[in-house]
Amino acid sequence: MAADTENTANVSNENGDESSQNYFVKIFRGFFEEVTELTLFTLRFFKEAIKPRYEFSEVMKQSYLIGYKSMPLIGITGFIMGLVLTIQSRPTLAEFGAESWLPAMVSVSIVRELGPVIAALIFAGKVGSGIGAELASMKVTEQIDAMEVSGINPFKYLVVTRIIATIFMLPILVCLSDAISMYGAYIAVNIKGDVSLHLFFTQVFKSLDFSDVFPAFIKTFFFGFAIGLISCFKGYNSTRGTEGVGAAANSAVVIGSLSVFILDMIAVQLTTLFVT
Repeated sequence: MAADTENTANVSNENGDESSQNYFVKIFRGFFEEVTELTLFTLRFFKEAIKPRYEFSEVMKQSYLIGYKSMPLIGITGFIMGLVLTIQSRPTLAEFGAESWLPAMVSVSIVRELGPVIAALIFAGKVGSGIGAELASMKVTEQIDAMEVSGINPFKYLVVTRIIATIFMLPILVCLSDAISMYGAYIAVNIKGDVSLHLFFTQVFKSLDFSDVFPAFIKTFFFGFAIGLISCFKGYNSTRGTEGVGAAANSAVVIGSLSVFILDMIAVQLTTLFVT
């Protein structure tokens, strides 16, 4: 009886180990399959982007919907970021008698890191979820199949135009966000002080170098490309009916935000390596 119990326990442990191994194998297999599909999707984008006919009118339309419609949200976020960062930094600098360095510190922090990353995350949340849900709904309702039947290239019309729009609109929105953040910092400085607008921005521009502005501006193009690519990929390849629409929007935001952090980490390392 004891031997039978022991054999049963051994069989159960073996089955448990085997099921756990199969689970991890399934996860890794799914991960590498998705990476392969995303790579092929990226190569197809570059192929379709350089091949005529070009959808200029659709690119302009998507730029308006993606860029102009996102300006209020990103502008408000930038203003609050500059205001709060200045208010929180003042007491620490005041302890060391370095309160006059407040405009320089805030401007470098915003332009180098906070402005591009925060704006890209807001962009991924608003635009990424919208693109993912829109393309996924078109996929599950067979609108994309209908476009193929009617002789339209749905990949070029739906995917390429949106990715190009995100590539060029995010840098513009980041510049807008940085400018509004500086104004928010100016207001915060004058809450407990009296600094003229000319003096404040003179200190700001004196503290900024080309090595601060250029790398931060360049990496926003890559942020926009990653957000647009992942959002379109998730929406264009959506499955499971209407349930896939929500899954596509959710994964587009999560993976798009994660890609922003990964690209930012790489950009910081490259900037440190080549600029300093």
